[in-house]
Amino acid sequence: MDDKLLSQEQIDELLAEFPQWQRDNGRLRRSYEFANFVEAFAFMTKVALVSEKLFHHPEWNNVYNRVNIAITDHAAGGISAKDRAWIELVERL
Repeated sequence: MDDKLLSQEQIDELLAEFPQWQRDNGRLRRSYEFANFVEAFAFMTKVALVSEKLFHHPEWNNVYNRVNIAITDHAAGGISAKDRAWIELVERL
C-alpha cells in the first residue's frame, strides 16, 4: 500500500468525492450516526476488519449511536494514499 502523502489538490478531490469528510489538523474527520448502539457497534466491527486488512487504523470514539472517526497516516506524517484507500473502503460499508 502506498503511503505517499497526498497533495493539497488530491486532498481537495478526495473531499469533493466524500463531502461528509472534513480536514482537521492534518487528519480527515467524519461522524456517523446510527439508529442505536447495536448498529453503531456493528459498523465499528466492520471498520475494524477493514483497518486490519489495510493495517491502517483510525482514531475513533463511540457514544451510543454515534461514531466519530479521524484518520491520518502517522508513519507518512500526514494524509496519504493509505487514507484515501481506507476511506473508499469504509464508505462502501
